[in-house]
Amino acid sequence: MSLSILYSRAQVGIQAPLVTVETHLSNGLPHFSIVGLPEAAVKESKDRVRSAILSNGFEFPDRRITINLAPADLPKDGGRFDLPIALGILAATKQINSSELDHYEFAGELALSGEIHSITGGLPLALGTRQAKRQLILPHMNADEASLSKDMIIYPAKHLLDVCNHLNNKQKLIPLTTHATIVNIAPVSALDMADVCGQPHARRALEIAAAGGHSLLFIGPPGTGKTMLSARLPTILPPLSDDEALEVAALASISARGFNPQYWKQRPFRSPHHTASGVALVGGGSTPRPGEISLAHHGVLFLDELPEFERRVLEVLREPLESGKITISRAARQSEFPANFQLVAAMNPCPCGYLGDPKSTCHCSKEQVQRYRGKLSGPLLDRIDMHIEVPALPSNMLQSQTQPRGESSAIIQARVIKARQKQYDRARKANHALQGPELATYCPLSEHEQTFIAQAMDKLGLSARAYHRILRVARTIADLAESDEIVLMHLSEAFSYRRLDRRNETF
Repeated sequence: MSLSILYSRAQVGIQAPLVTVETHLSNGLPHFSIVGLPEAAVKESKDRVRSAILSNGFEFPDRRITINLAPADLPKDGGRFDLPIALGILAATKQINSSELDHYEFAGELALSGEIHSITGGLPLALGTRQAKRQLILPHMNADEASLSKDMIIYPAKHLLDVCNHLNNKQKLIPLTTHATIVNIAPVSALDMADVCGQPHARRALEIAAAGGHSLLFIGPPGTGKTMLSARLPTILPPLSDDEALEVAALASISARGFNPQYWKQRPFRSPHHTASGVALVGGGSTPRPGEISLAHHGVLFLDELPEFERRVLEVLREPLESGKITISRAARQSEFPANFQLVAAMNPCPCGYLGDPKSTCHCSKEQVQRYRGKLSGPLLDRIDMHIEVPALPSNMLQSQTQPRGESSAIIQARVIKARQKQYDRARKANHALQGPELATYCPLSEHEQTFIAQAMDKLGLSARAYHRILRVARTIADLAESDEIVLMHLSEAFSYRRLDRRNETF
């Protein structure tokens, strides 16, 4: 009887739980079975492993082979277990040295020739291996992202023979112990706020949103710069910390497109089309994968033509906007993904787009406008901190060559960073995340301001949620002004950013 034990890792959300790969050889008719809740891709590894072993001159045993992937109640999917299964068979038949297998973890999909192909989730795999204080052997194409996990030894491998020679002490793999190849790539963006012509009110609102992490909605006719402004929000947001960048990279690693090193430490900007489904936004599938809201974690989720999204699709945003996470439940498993994103949306004021535009005539009836507005539910609008009107620019402003350029992204970002740091020094979080007791502590109002906000609330018919959001925005305005107190001027400006809350006004 022969037995070998190796270690690998599965993928559950952004976690990589440990999987023990046990290989047992016994007498009897030749048979190859894999147990431990393997899905189709794992079951198919039998043929890939057999061909890879035979193609490289090793002996494939004509015995009863049982592979156990423990724990048995954890579903396993993908081709990541090909390499540890092949090594387990070779170790059980004494064709490779098994004395040091417990020092390593293995993952990789095998080609029939023995080449090792890339897998999804290389970074979560490396983070789990580091926590277990083992060394990692994985496909060389996953080495860059795995190297972001500091203080561990990683061995990139291209072929099954390379791994076997390493374990047999014939030719050692070259370890990768640094992550400098990625972290030295500086985030670069060709976009700049200086490119935006005019729109001082919208520019100011965007700066406030960046400083406090607030969500916002741009409303205006076509061609007024709503998309242009939204695309430049990441350029004025504070840089990602190392921990935040790791979370963003881990989510990208398990997505369909994988992690691209050139986007290291860049805040995500996701802009799904309005035909996207609810599953596309929140994630899902038989093996749960992150959706757009999770891929926008620590970044921006931009929804253009907001009313064109199906209403039931937009409603799925309500919970993650409040909680900053999304839980996807299936019969066999449950996965939780972070979704701490900043929502930016854009819409026209009416179906034709020209309501209130002095240069164009609107052809929409009042009922059509109300029906168009009705596609957005009150609870969703309540959860958007700022509603900003973006009017059409005069043609002479666009044609003027002497028109002064606005401030650059670098200048605005410096103010944003200063205001955000003040928030973290005070409450250890951005203003958009302040909750009930914290609002009372960090957003105190004098009697005069309390009277003003009570009258405004009554006149506009605002909900308690909208009241709290106005307080948060006012706190951010005060931070940008380097004021410790919220005064009437800050509250008035915060109310001016609730355009859709005004009674008896269409827009």
